[in-house]
Amino acid sequence: MTDAAALPRTDRTRVLGESFARVRGVVVPAISRAAAPARIITSFGWVLAAVGIVAAVAAAVWDWAEFVAIAVACGILILAAIPFVIGRARFDVRVELASPRVTVGDPAVGRVAVRNTASRPSRPARIELPVGTARAEFRLPRLAANAEHDELFTIPTQRRAVLTLGPVTSVRTDPVGLLRRAARWTAPTDLFVHPRIVSLTSDTTGFLRDLEGLPTRDLADDDVSFHALREYVPGDDRRYVHWRSTARTGKLMIRQFEQTRRSHLLIALSTRDADYRDTDEFELAVSIAGSIGVSALRDGKAVTVLTGAGRLAAASAFQLLDALSGVEISASEGLDGIARASAKTAPGASVVVFVTGGVTGLGEIRGAALRVPVTARSLCVRADSAGPLARRTIGDVATVSVPELSSLRSAMRAVTA
Repeated sequence: MTDAAALPRTDRTRVLGESFARVRGVVVPAISRAAAPARIITSFGWVLAAVGIVAAVAAAVWDWAEFVAIAVACGILILAAIPFVIGRARFDVRVELASPRVTVGDPAVGRVAVRNTASRPSRPARIELPVGTARAEFRLPRLAANAEHDELFTIPTQRRAVLTLGPVTSVRTDPVGLLRRAARWTAPTDLFVHPRIVSLTSDTTGFLRDLEGLPTRDLADDDVSFHALREYVPGDDRRYVHWRSTARTGKLMIRQFEQTRRSHLLIALSTRDADYRDTDEFELAVSIAGSIGVSALRDGKAVTVLTGAGRLAAASAFQLLDALSGVEISASEGLDGIARASAKTAPGASVVVFVTGGVTGLGEIRGAALRVPVTARSLCVRADSAGPLARRTIGDVATVSVPELSSLRSAMRAVTA
């Protein structure tokens, strides 16, 4: 056996650390196994046990029959509770949702199915299903071997959210509530409550009307946007010779093109609480951002969505709506901070749409527009629940105020006409 004191300091530290790890690997599981029975005792059970112990001590000290009766009664209650939690259930539990994605206001319907996989009947139990911060409970009757019981449930969805369902837990307890034995049967699953959106047709998204891309001032010898003619130089591709001009000038003339870039929509959604009058106005802004982003994605455009908390996943319509389900209002960066981040996140953006609340100042909108890539066109949509549908121009930034989601089509049609 190695003598730790005879080793150098670094080796001694390593040997002691390994020894401590081995001891901990043995002691901690042993303590955990020894403490496992104590976990089934509820708070009320611990109180009753403490009362029984105190009464027993008092009876021994003062020899009072009343304390003896209290101690005996506490002991009988605890012993009588044990049979209710003895044994191990064997269940196959499934949580099935009609759809893992619903829209605000549409109820989410699901089913919990429990099958007894043991060879003997199971005891009655209580099934608990956490739903977000709430908890649903079902009474599971006595099940014969291989029998199944199911319960239907409905989840109200008044607010946009990402709700975590589960894990499903079966609970057995005694009538008094002294002991409680719980077992988990499923992993948590997510239910996405999407914001309500409206469909924007192609005539209401004129800022993304180009199908092949947006032209730039960079010249190229091969593209789809014709720009001008120039004289032939050795190495040019003769497929681009403009024969009519060549015949007229007597020199080989080559077509020259403007480089194009694919349409790239950047949506900058403010999540700063100071930009909104209330949470309903913020929900309107989230719905506006979702409507614009989903319509662009369905038209085959590249979409990037930035908020004060960072970038959202937006590779598909479902992915964008899933991400928007979890967006929360907070004391985060406003439009100016998001615009600064856009230069690094989406330098090739061709259109930037700012979405904010009715409290945001026009000067801040103008300042944010100056920070986006110079090649991008800017548009601002304000969720203004206290004002009418209105359009105005701040410098070269078209701005519309939308009082309700149903007005978004008219607003986009007006600003892009």
